[in-house]
Amino acid sequence: MKEKTIFEKIIDREISSDIIYEDDRHIAFLDIFPFEKGHVLVVPKKAYETIFGMPEDEFLDLQKIVFKVVNKVHQKLGGGLNILQNNYKIAGQVVPHVHFHIIPRNEDKKLYYPSDAKYEEGEKEKILEKIKF
Repeated sequence: MKEKTIFEKIIDREISSDIIYEDDRHIAFLDIFPFEKGHVLVVPKKAYETIFGMPEDEFLDLQKIVFKVVNKVHQKLGGGLNILQNNYKIAGQVVPHVHFHIIPRNEDKKLYYPSDAKYEEGEKEKILEKIKF
């Protein structure tokens, strides 16, 4: 039996997370190592390593949820957004479970840089309250 990914542990509530959206097939939560404050991951609950292994209807359904979350994050946090999805380790995928990054952009920084995004006391809770639905 393969070991669960961190996302499967979050989905199964074995690891706590700051969930902003959930339905029966998807979950979205704040990244624990954010590139920027408000960095969200959108994950299908069913485990697929890459989008290429997903049935088309599930992938299209996931896209709808991603853009639902994108819209909510943009409305509440403003600024620009990067929407990032990597497939396979060679493309930068760290967790072998399909996921989309939604990264708020308010400064001119390169996408990949050592993250210095740290939440001040109570700041993460305020952002979570704004974008949770």
